[in-house]
Amino acid sequence: MNPTQSNYPVTTPGESAVMVLLVDDQPMIGEAVRRALADDPSIDFHFCSDPQQAIAVAIQIKPTVILQDLVMPGADGLALVRDYRANVATRDIPIIVLSTKEEPSVKSAAFSAGANDYLVKLPDAIELVARIRYHSRSYLALLQRDEAYRALRESQQQLLETNLVLQRLMNSDGLTGLSNRRHFDEYLEMEWRRAQREQSQLSILLIDVDFFKAYNDTFGHVQGDEALRQVAAAIRASCSRPSDLPARYGGEEFVLVLPGTSPGGARLLAEKLRRSVQDLGIAHELPRTGAPLTISIGVATLTPQVGQPYRQLIELADQALYNAKHGGRNQVGIGDPSGA
Repeated sequence: MNPTQSNYPVTTPGESAVMVLLVDDQPMIGEAVRRALADDPSIDFHFCSDPQQAIAVAIQIKPTVILQDLVMPGADGLALVRDYRANVATRDIPIIVLSTKEEPSVKSAAFSAGANDYLVKLPDAIELVARIRYHSRSYLALLQRDEAYRALRESQQQLLETNLVLQRLMNSDGLTGLSNRRHFDEYLEMEWRRAQREQSQLSILLIDVDFFKAYNDTFGHVQGDEALRQVAAAIRASCSRPSDLPARYGGEEFVLVLPGTSPGGARLLAEKLRRSVQDLGIAHELPRTGAPLTISIGVATLTPQVGQPYRQLIELADQALYNAKHGGRNQVGIGDPSGA
């Protein structure tokens, strides 16, 4: 008799939700249990006579309840119960222990090992079916609950991912992929409040593409958009910390928020960015034919004071950018907090 086969099929496999696995070394016990269940066509019965293969069979047929003999040659029934509980595939399957003993100490040991129920074999057929149905219903309800929980978790995760995508879309500029003006305003105000609390320095770079209207007029808007995307990529590449926020400020203007950055650090980064855009080698017709597309940058740094609006930092950077543009372009202007 092959212990891995369904030796006494009561129903066609897959026809019923109730699946019983009997693990017992005595074929006569297997036949007796089969007969006890035979009148109920909704129960599928499987018999395993080799306890060494019990877990493998259980994993294969996925029973809704296991009937487990306690005393078998070469096997410890209680150890096998513990093995079911230690295996992730069988740990939740209800186990009804079958024993020839009614002793309380044996029952206690069986429950301590992880058994769900205890019957002295062979029990009355009505009682056996009732116990099997009770434990099967409980197990199937557990599976349904776990499946519903998994489905809920997957749904929540998908919703979270969708919301994150939507949030990124809401916060992003469609052309360049940088943050948009609305997100920049929110982020700068948040970092301004943080710097105010911590009395730390906050810097921004206000960036403008030089002669960009002329570039669009000469090369067309499609090529102009591509030039903006390349400039945006250079600005993004200049960010070395997660807290640095590059954004499109509007048209050909960009901005870079640099929390906790000193005036010197901001100026060094601005110079590096200015050179990196120039080195892109995007050909322009101004200020002379074949000249590379360039940017002008206004740098501003403040340590926010109580009652001071964050717009002052933008105004300071805007004045610095104005100075850079009117000073000849393709250069970095530095904002003077003193207004001198």
